[in-house]
Amino acid sequence: MMKDAEQTIGNLVDKQSVSFLSSVDGDGCPNTKAMLPPRKREGIKTFFFSTNTSSMRVAQYRKNPLACIYFCDKRFFRGVMLKGTMEVLEDAASKEMIWREGDTTYYAKGVTDPDYCVLKFTAHAGRYYTDFHSEDFIVE
Repeated sequence: MMKDAEQTIGNLVDKQSVSFLSSVDGDGCPNTKAMLPPRKREGIKTFFFSTNTSSMRVAQYRKNPLACIYFCDKRFFRGVMLKGTMEVLEDAASKEMIWREGDTTYYAKGVTDPDYCVLKFTAHAGRYYTDFHSEDFIVE
């Protein structure tokens, strides 16, 4: 296991302006989408994203929770892929936890907008790439 994995990967994640989230469609094919960075993270195990309840991605996660998230630091050509599961959260506490000023741009009815939900990703494993080398690791 790489030295200080949680700190190294956490720093990489925190500096990115784009996240890549993958889901599995009804045919079993991966689907990847660029999104804003996570609103909150707990170490490198749990990540929270905001999205539209009506989105195709939410429908896919409800049918199949297998997911992958990827963060890429193009300046230094390094990245991390985390594999795990995605939950769709619609409870008030989760929605309020990551709500930010200005979110009414995306969710006109505010924090209670039925088209606003939270994606909670829980990682179980990952792969980190840097300096022409990749390393698999387990997330605990």
